[in-house]
Amino acid sequence: MIKNATYIISSPDVKACPESPLPEFAFIGRSNVGKSSLINMLCHNPKLAKTSQKPGKTLLINHFKVQSAKGEGTKEWYLVDLPGYGYAQACVKERERIGRLISRYCLLREQLVSLFVLIDCRHDAQKIDLDFINRLGANGVPFAIVFTKGDKLGRVSLSDKVRKYKERLLEDWEELPPIFVTSSENGLGREELTEYIEGLVERWNDGMME
Repeated sequence: MIKNATYIISSPDVKACPESPLPEFAFIGRSNVGKSSLINMLCHNPKLAKTSQKPGKTLLINHFKVQSAKGEGTKEWYLVDLPGYGYAQACVKERERIGRLISRYCLLREQLVSLFVLIDCRHDAQKIDLDFINRLGANGVPFAIVFTKGDKLGRVSLSDKVRKYKERLLEDWEELPPIFVTSSENGLGREELTEYIEGLVERWNDGMME
């Protein structure tokens, strides 16, 4: 369970990120996927990450230091809020800058334990997301998929959308990555996602991560 989360720094490049041995878990997705709302839901703090009705507001690498409790101990790790990709209204130069920023963080940040790729559960699989996921695989970047806005669909429709997405992924992948279904409105998936992260933090602290 997450006890506390504190904003630390916003960095324009991976070289400016905190010099720390703490493991990092980064969140990314297309603009307007509900990333900030999900982060706030996970951390029990509606004001932690800035939310906006206008997409494309996250332009830097944002680090939040998290303290979470599992059992009797307290673990520390970084939650990283990355810029969204695919914001059509951004100019070409800005899209290219953000693309480089994301790539450099994903490929060069040794502390990155897992990248959480956010997908709006209401939509069918989109090429821009599939291309991004496949690039992660080609470069050996560990990732999980997090479906957002699970409260916007009924139980049957939600299950059907997730099933179809899995089937599409299996056209390119031999096995599926970890998959979570969440809602920032009703807390769906909070416990499962937090427990997954805390398990990886334990493995990192025990020196079991590759």
